[in-house]
Amino acid sequence: MKNFSAALFILLLLITACSKKETPGFGAEQEIKVHYDTTAIDSFSNGATSVDIVRQIRMSSQKYQDSLVQAKKLQDEEKKLKAELEKENKKKLEEEKKKADAEKKQKESTSPAATNSTQ
Repeated sequence: MKNFSAALFILLLLITACSKKETPGFGAEQEIKVHYDTTAIDSFSNGATSVDIVRQIRMSSQKYQDSLVQAKKLQDEEKKLKAELEKENKKKLEEEKKKADAEKKQKESTSPAATNSTQ
């Protein structure tokens, strides 16, 4: 009888231990959508960046692009000014050459008359 009661106890213990238990709290999966403040899939992975930092990067890159456009406009204006100055300098040089040529012609025209009268 002792063996029978021990065998019955072990059999009941095995049946209860091996039976499938369902607990009401853990069995039903609840789908909760959690909002994370990271742009990467895993916030612990390499390259995970916070949304605020991404926004700052986008804003700074936009400012950088704007500054590049502004710098290019300034360079274009400087090139235009340099081109205008070069044109003005060329005109001045041409006018000076014309004046020098005119003076030479005047000297040549007056000097042959002076040489003819001395001869």
